[in-house]
Amino acid sequence: MGWIDWAVVAVYLLAMLGMAVWLGRRQRDRADYYVGGHRTGAVPIALSTMATQCSTNSLLGAPAFVAFSAGGGLLWLQYELAVPLAMVPVMLFLLPVFRRHGLISVYHYLELRFGVATRLVLSGLFQLMRAFATGVIVYGMGLVLQSVLDLPFWASVLLLGLATVGYDVLGGIRAVIYSDVVQMLVLVVMIWVMFAFALDVVGGWDAMWAAFPQERVRTLDFAANGFSDGVDFAFWPMLIGGFLLYIAYYGCDQSQVQRELSSKDVDGTNMALFLNGVFRFPVVLSYCLLGVAIGAYAAVDPTFVERLPLQTLWRDGAMVQVPNYNLAVPSFILQEFPPGLVGLAFVALFAAAMSSLDSVLNSLSAVTMEDFVRRFWPAHLHPANELRWSRVLTLCWGLVTIAAAFVVGRIADSVLVAINMVSSLINGPILGVFALGLLTRRTTGTGALTGFAAGFLANLLVALAAPAVSWLWWNLIGFAATVGVGLAVGVWTSTGAAAAAVDDRLVWSHTMLGWLGYRRRWSRYQVALVVWTAAMFGLLWMLPQWVAPAALA
Repeated sequence: MGWIDWAVVAVYLLAMLGMAVWLGRRQRDRADYYVGGHRTGAVPIALSTMATQCSTNSLLGAPAFVAFSAGGGLLWLQYELAVPLAMVPVMLFLLPVFRRHGLISVYHYLELRFGVATRLVLSGLFQLMRAFATGVIVYGMGLVLQSVLDLPFWASVLLLGLATVGYDVLGGIRAVIYSDVVQMLVLVVMIWVMFAFALDVVGGWDAMWAAFPQERVRTLDFAANGFSDGVDFAFWPMLIGGFLLYIAYYGCDQSQVQRELSSKDVDGTNMALFLNGVFRFPVVLSYCLLGVAIGAYAAVDPTFVERLPLQTLWRDGAMVQVPNYNLAVPSFILQEFPPGLVGLAFVALFAAAMSSLDSVLNSLSAVTMEDFVRRFWPAHLHPANELRWSRVLTLCWGLVTIAAAFVVGRIADSVLVAINMVSSLINGPILGVFALGLLTRRTTGTGALTGFAAGFLANLLVALAAPAVSWLWWNLIGFAATVGVGLAVGVWTSTGAAAAAVDDRLVWSHTMLGWLGYRRRWSRYQVALVVWTAAMFGLLWMLPQWVAPAALA
């Protein structure tokens, strides 16, 4: 990049820091820092949620999957059918209850329902998994910047990490949300700018589909089942497994739930979820279309793939060097964009990385403060200094994740892949624990933890003994095992009197609706999400038929 492009990036990063200082000027306590004093509107929360989903892995990985991955193509879009469907139970059973209780840490609910041990176990697990996974994210983005910008790896990591940590520490959750709003707008605009450039290079819409490999136009795969055929991305595992995965992610993961808890009321929480369920698909469709354009560009100019930076992989018992397809988008930017616009395009890449990192740091700080510091060191805290402690914890977690980025580079690639599989091992069991709390009365803390262990072990057994089973099915297997074992142990160890004594505000029922205090009829919005899913399915069904004639011309 030239000096103009670096100037664009510098202005953007300084603007993020300036906005954080401005947003953080009125913070008085940890509630202001972690949930924005419950003053944030639904639209910024929804945009922030979508920005976190559009991570660097999505912006780089999804186009690469569409354009180059074996068995890839537009099949990725069928994964999105699960998102609006998942919003229905999240809106109905999970987030309104957490918001009405005024929680900061979602794991606080588990203490109210099951006791301290359940809260600490799941909170500690979240911190362990998220810290390491975030280090991997920073490591991956550092490699991207190093490869395409000729920066030293350490400089790439520090540039991305310290800028994000800076505005996160200063501005808290409001800086996270409003910086994500800016980043989301930048990201969407630049995706379409990149798509327009690629479309122009390949000769227009029809020429793009004509050059794009026909087999990659397929959007739905009903032939595979993901149980015994070794196919991960078939329709049913992506729909059913993805449905449970997204419920767990949007409803039980602190990094997502925390921004929903910053809404003004339960109606604001549900509206943010509804908007995310509707507008996420168009965003994903846009970067999948970018993948189509990149794939067509590679077909028109075969030397494009040859010019991609190489990566070393273990294949067939040997280390081989192959093109790094995840760098196709930044490589295209550097080859085709004029000075200045290159800087804006890389701002979009920074935005994708920062929007994933900032929310994780704030959520790690929140659960550390709420679940551990305030419990075990209360003498060191009082309203006058808890804000200072909150910022220190965010800074500490930021430094930990930056340090982790340097450590994971010494670990084998197989372990980096394994961390994503480990996350899949626990999504279903975590959701099962919350489901036991919200939907049953007889489940005890012992039952919840026993069920969680059973769900994790069931997934681990499937992963080791049946590798042909798609990892997406682990969400269902782990969830079912957790609920089944947890409920059985709860019934065995509890009494009817103990079940009756459970606070009615902790277990969902129709009588809870009055306590939640809705001002809208959310059943209509939930029906709308189901209808929207049907419309998305219709689009995916028809899309290959619309573009196949052009692809065959």
